[in-house]
Amino acid sequence: MDLKDEFKYLVGGYYGVREMDDYDLKVYILKEVELYIKDYIENNPIDGFNYLEEARKIEDEMSLKTKLQDSLLVLNKINGPSQLIMMIKQRLKKMSHQDLDF
Repeated sequence: MDLKDEFKYLVGGYYGVREMDDYDLKVYILKEVELYIKDYIENNPIDGFNYLEEARKIEDEMSLKTKLQDSLLVLNKINGPSQLIMMIKQRLKKMSHQDLDF
């Protein structure tokens, strides 16, 4: 995985967490993820890469399912709360079951 791909899944994970309105402490986790992404950018600069444009593209074009899957990766990196991880897994499972309905 290259630096751009890692940045993309970090941002996708941020937006995945942002979709979890049922989690009361979401704002605190989002801040933690945001700080992790900023630290990642500082420590892994990519010449000529427009971070803001790429983040907007991810927000607009990435599927919800992918964002939620990425959020599990990000929460693992930051040692996120197990309650939120379980909520995301349940939501993904529910989405998978809905995909199977005809």
